Amino acid sequence: MTPQQPGSKASRRHFLGLVGLGTAAIAGGPLLAGCSEKPAGSGAAQNLDAYANLLPTQKDLAQSIKPDIIGTRPVPDGYTKYPTSLVDAITERPGTSGKEITAMTPAWGPAPPGVAQNAYLQAVNAELGTPVNFTIQDGNTYADKLNAMLGARDVPELLCVPGWEVQKIPRFSEAIKVLFEDLTDYLKGDAANAYPMLASFPTGAWRNSLWNERLMAVPNPTDGPFPWALFTRKDLLDARGLAVPASLNDLLTVAKQVTDPAKKVWAFDNVFEMIQMYHKVPASKQGWRLKADGTPEFKYETPEYRQALEVMAKIYKDGLVHPEIVASKGADNVQLFAKNGAIVFSRNGVGFWQGAQAEHQKVNPKLNIQPVPIFSATGGDPLVWGDDEPISFTFVRKGLGKDRVEELLRIMNWCSAPLGSQEAQLRDYGVAGKHHTSTPNGPVKTDLAFKEIANQYFFISGRNPTIGPYPETPNYVPDLLNYSNNMVKFLEKDPWDGVKLEMPAAYKANQVPTEDKFTDMLRGRRPLSDIDAIVQEWKANGGEEARELLAKSLPKAGR
Repeated sequence: MTPQQPGSKASRRHFLGLVGLGTAAIAGGPLLAGCSEKPAGSGAAQNLDAYANLLPTQKDLAQSIKPDIIGTRPVPDGYTKYPTSLVDAITERPGTSGKEITAMTPAWGPAPPGVAQNAYLQAVNAELGTPVNFTIQDGNTYADKLNAMLGARDVPELLCVPGWEVQKIPRFSEAIKVLFEDLTDYLKGDAANAYPMLASFPTGAWRNSLWNERLMAVPNPTDGPFPWALFTRKDLLDARGLAVPASLNDLLTVAKQVTDPAKKVWAFDNVFEMIQMYHKVPASKQGWRLKADGTPEFKYETPEYRQALEVMAKIYKDGLVHPEIVASKGADNVQLFAKNGAIVFSRNGVGFWQGAQAEHQKVNPKLNIQPVPIFSATGGDPLVWGDDEPISFTFVRKGLGKDRVEELLRIMNWCSAPLGSQEAQLRDYGVAGKHHTSTPNGPVKTDLAFKEIANQYFFISGRNPTIGPYPETPNYVPDLLNYSNNMVKFLEKDPWDGVKLEMPAAYKANQVPTEDKFTDMLRGRRPLSDIDAIVQEWKANGGEEARELLAKSLPKAGR
């Protein structure tokens, strides 16, 4: 099941779509605000492999279904056909107390109705035996809510924290210790046998759930390693006899051909991440790499980033970006791209693709959303950003007691049921005849499903990652796996893979303010010549401290 969200990393991985934190929200640090007026903490690094004994013993589920297309790891396998018969993966209702569970999850697009007006939530809650009451927050401003909630030390019983937001919250590991339950003894080793769906998750996903040398969250394993792709409206290109671009020159040429303000059509939304990727700007740990001498170097300091800045600034100057995108972070690029055709090339998370195609092809049968293969603007093989870290983490509020924690884990276990189970069909497609129609190729969502289902239960659980099937978009799985298997060979290598970094608080607090300065530069509000001054400010406000941490972390991890 692929969530209909902007992406898995900011990001965030993600999961863009992802606008990240507001400057005011993070400037003073969100946690334990009464203890310090300024972000404190020089950061920390853990070698995650040193704590392998704390992880669940991984066990595959007996009812696993053979995939139709094999993914090259970390790309998951794909399924083009829906199972002809479904099994009951869980025979007993996981909820036993009947006491309502509070949970907070993100959603992109219109917020779904609450439980009192939502037949989907009512149906799933009936199967759980204990109702879940969701607070749904706008995914684009989710970090703001997280900051306020963590600062007030007022968290729900189940809290979804997207992986890309973790990277931006100062002193997050400190908050975890104060606010959330240590799940180690509930899940390590064979203890996870009590929760077989959770035990099936990849070990690497669990490894990333370690904080402070303990297992602190249930991971939501990623169903793809790519945080971003450039999508095009191939139907619009075909109608004009234009080919999918295979180089940066091709892209910029086609962009000028399709931009026509009189017809309210522009080439791009904000595609800066893609322009960086085409120039091989580093992205490991949000933008770090190692120089030839082994010294960590951040993207702002590289010639590749400067080249990407110049290209993107010219794209804005030439009027190739939709004016609503230029004017507002809150512009709905999915509607402008998939529905209106007002944007021809859109940067988005891969997770957006299937949902947008399925929803908008009902009005426009010719709609054909396709990814543009990554290319290099500087020669040689392309560099593709990505990793296999989890989409999100579910934390359990501290102090609930053993019985309640075990009940919550059983709920999460139910919500993590795999393809081929009755539970997964209800979680993903709702009630037959109401939220989906049954076809020989599997369930097809109704309009009510698009209104009521916002992956609520998906975001308080996880699942062993798979892709598809999607009967309403039969070409999606082959198209995605073809793209993914071709791109995965160019994935950037992360020198700090397996090292969990709690970046210095000052560095985290300075991320968004610095990015805002570069945004001003891109949009012509600040000259490109300011880059050296911005980089010096970044170094002084946490950049050098972060470099020192990264340099020391590799020897400590035995690298």
